[in-house]
Amino acid sequence: MDWVPSNVVDALAESHQLGIFLHIATVPALRVWLGVNDIPIQIESVDEAGAVYQGGGRLIGVPTLETLVNGTADSVEFAMSGVDPSSGAKVLESIPPVRGADVFVGITTLDDYYQPMSQIVPLWCGTASHPTESSPTVMGAENRSLTLGLVVAAGSETRSRPARSLWSSAHQKAISATDRFCDNTSRIARGVQPAWPA
Repeated sequence: MDWVPSNVVDALAESHQLGIFLHIATVPALRVWLGVNDIPIQIESVDEAGAVYQGGGRLIGVPTLETLVNGTADSVEFAMSGVDPSSGAKVLESIPPVRGADVFVGITTLDDYYQPMSQIVPLWCGTASHPTESSPTVMGAENRSLTLGLVVAAGSETRSRPARSLWSSAHQKAISATDRFCDNTSRIARGVQPAWPA
């Protein structure tokens, strides 16, 4: 079997409807797709049988998704706008902890009846960082609304790891007590040319 089923490839070559799916591996898992109605579908090896993706309506947009290349990647934000404040408050109070949860984004094409033509084809995986909320300025008699979002990092871009800006002998020994790799960093930092091997 191909990674992308042939009927999906054929549909992508023509005019098509695209279904975009988001899986957040919290407990319980949150499954949303950019459309209406609920769809029983799964990402193979991620979702259990009988998984249902809830219609989330329309997101502001799917951000540009990058993969980790040479240790650099970006964090992105998935956002949903037009949420009334009371519903938004309930959502923020009821969501399970998301920090560190795997986030999967996948696609499939939809047929003429807006039904998926295959299982979800996974395209991108990231790590959830934190939820966000913002409220645009309201003028006159306009109704107030919220924009709820989730910041997701690709690769190891989360800020939960300590940064090591200076590798001294003490830093290295904190990791491995017998490692002498950084023993001469203070001497070499002063401009002393070491005789190699030192």
